Amino acid sequence: MSVLRVGNASGFYGDRFDAMREMLTGGPLDVLTGDYLAELTMLILGRDRLKNPDAGYARTFLRQLEECLGLAHERGVKVVANAGGLNPAGLADAVRALADRLGIPVRVAHVEGDDLTAAHPGTLAAHAYLGGFGIAECLRAGADVVVTGRVTDAALVTGPAAAHFGWQPTEHDRLAGAVVAGHVLECGAQATGGNYAFFRDGDVRRPGFPLAEVHADGSCVITKHDGTGGFVDVGTVTAQLLYETGGARYAGPDVTARLDTVRLTQDGPDRVRIDGVRGEAPPPTLKVGLNRLGGFRNEVAFVLTGLDVEAKAALVHAQMEPALGGVADVRWDLVRTDRPDAGTEETASALLRLVVRDPDPEKAGRALSGAAVELALSSYPGFHVLAPPGKGAPYGVFEAAHVPQDAVDHVAVLHDGRRVPVAPAKDTAVLEAVPEPPPPPPLPPGHTRRAPLGLVAGARSGDKGGDANVGVWARTDEAWRWLAHELTADRLRELIPEARDLPVTRHTLPGLRALNFVVEGILGEGVAAQARFDPQAKALGEWLRARHLDIPEVLL
Repeated sequence: MSVLRVGNASGFYGDRFDAMREMLTGGPLDVLTGDYLAELTMLILGRDRLKNPDAGYARTFLRQLEECLGLAHERGVKVVANAGGLNPAGLADAVRALADRLGIPVRVAHVEGDDLTAAHPGTLAAHAYLGGFGIAECLRAGADVVVTGRVTDAALVTGPAAAHFGWQPTEHDRLAGAVVAGHVLECGAQATGGNYAFFRDGDVRRPGFPLAEVHADGSCVITKHDGTGGFVDVGTVTAQLLYETGGARYAGPDVTARLDTVRLTQDGPDRVRIDGVRGEAPPPTLKVGLNRLGGFRNEVAFVLTGLDVEAKAALVHAQMEPALGGVADVRWDLVRTDRPDAGTEETASALLRLVVRDPDPEKAGRALSGAAVELALSSYPGFHVLAPPGKGAPYGVFEAAHVPQDAVDHVAVLHDGRRVPVAPAKDTAVLEAVPEPPPPPPLPPGHTRRAPLGLVAGARSGDKGGDANVGVWARTDEAWRWLAHELTADRLRELIPEARDLPVTRHTLPGLRALNFVVEGILGEGVAAQARFDPQAKALGEWLRARHLDIPEVLL
């Protein structure tokens, strides 16, 4: 086949359960992938494994296969998923048992070697991000189902593509094209209108899941099955390309893809062609995600209604202070959702949020909950809380480390039990930043109007450990000429006050008419620590789009 059709049926652990069936029945497909892992998911699976050593994988995937394994076998569709989590061998055994029970003759293989927990004492889970060549080994040996642990999200596409087209590790441009395709697919419906800044451009009530038609040269077309919801256009693909990325060099274990070489072309309704992608040798190291328990966390949200909101907040603060003196970390946030002369009680109310963290479960538990509950009849008028505070819950901390590629034993465990070592990349290059390209010519001077940035630019944001990225793109060449000059790192700090004292790096991607900002440390110790209102920075881009600037009237 000259084209390999690779679909996605899961962007996270908990995604739409019916997606696997929809993708298998909706149209032609060669490989169906599923991404079930994220930084937070690894922590959740680690806690599952503490309770049961045989756990540690995404159980949803097994339930989906119970309904769909027969369909995949009948239609000749290979299934590749990272649902193995912390226990890919256990999941492979469970899939074999399921297939035997259902009487479906499928060959199941798995990839392992990512687990480095023993080498990192004090962690709940430490896993290296592997590339796609272990998956490729399994598929070349005839596997019908391949499950993995922690591989890069894009490896779910690079592996099948390398197996199908016979690519070698040194074919960097082809591999880079597959990495870009994999990055677009990995978050499921985010490529088909889900979570999209300009969602009103189409019907996104139930967007379909995406697929990539991958060609032998690494180029592809992003599309979806006919008749499914949502839409695919240059904007939806641009948004996903910017999600959780950084600079022009997008590094992985197989290849470093140059995002500044990506060309996007509308190729018909719901079809976007991606070509021109250049690749470079991967870095000599692999990223390792370290998850550990950080302590215990508790919170309470006091509802402050009507007049004297700030005085009421000060009273609660003073009343709670004696109980919080010995707590390691205390954070107060007053969220002014109230309005004067409000027509409903809810819109007359503000929220005072108190979050505590401490290594001692007692301090984070009863110290907070007992003191808060005791105020019920002895605090500000109208005292109540959104929910009674609990006893505190453990929270996690994510950190990233790096190890040499040859420090990891990447192994493909074939369907017949043979173990095939996967060699680390021999051709590597230390990752360096790409020099910033020159900006486009500025727009001629003219009248401006104070208006939201989102009228002329889209955005998508996400998390990487304690950092957040905000990708912003213009929809027209004229808007890009303005955006590239206006939205500097300093201006972003002005628009997002939380970032004023933090390192902010701006990366320019002219081919996408985009700017990608990395804000270091804005998420504290990562999503599991829940250090801020939006712990994964999912809406940071939408907040930025809502901020007002002086925008040229010719763009409005």
